[in-house]
Amino acid sequence: MRVALGDYLRKLRLANGQTLKQMAEDLGVSSAFLSAVENGKKRMPEKWYDILSKKYALNAARMDQLKKAVDESSTTIKLNLTNTSSYNRDLAISFARSFEGLSKRDSARIRKILER
Repeated sequence: MRVALGDYLRKLRLANGQTLKQMAEDLGVSSAFLSAVENGKKRMPEKWYDILSKKYALNAARMDQLKKAVDESSTTIKLNLTNTSSYNRDLAISFARSFEGLSKRDSARIRKILER
């Protein structure tokens, strides 16, 4: 399966003349783990942001592309609701449960509200 993060990492690796094994060594993981991340089977560890930024001298625009690729490749999102009121926690859970049923129009309206 092709995923945005995998495409990003492959392009970055190839642009730097590296093999999968070489990039995996830079990231401190096995080739198999890096391959699983590139194929969307594993999540990218948070610490990779810092490693990739430093190792490949990623500027702000390239970091934004990386973050977008990670977001596009994610099928799950973890929410930290620690300091959230019970009302807003219930709202977030309710939204998550009905998310798939939203029309494009309703999604656009909610997005406008959230972007205020």
